[in-house]
Amino acid sequence: MFISSAFAQTAPAAAGGDAQSSLMSMLPLLLMFVVLYFVMIRPQMKKAKEHKAMVDALAKGDEVVIGGGMLGRITKVGDSYVAVEVAPDTEVQVQRMSVVQVLPKGTIKAL
Repeated sequence: MFISSAFAQTAPAAAGGDAQSSLMSMLPLLLMFVVLYFVMIRPQMKKAKEHKAMVDALAKGDEVVIGGGMLGRITKVGDSYVAVEVAPDTEVQVQRMSVVQVLPKGTIKAL
């Protein structure tokens, strides 16, 4: 009485443009990946490359900022560690990769 009979609809015949419609449905996903690459992945890779070059170029006498924000002057350079003088007669040994920034010469005057 209140419920009418339901009839199944037949599926439309598959057309030859099926490959084109699947490509068009993948297009937003591909576009998002391209945007993600240029906005996030590429700048991070560039920054990591610059940081590695800076760490490889560390030398004795460079004034640096260590990861915790501590300033100091490099006194010894090893393969994976550097000794940084943070105060007169006070040296801290840190990993090379923990050096965040190399400061211009003469920035630290207290040492």
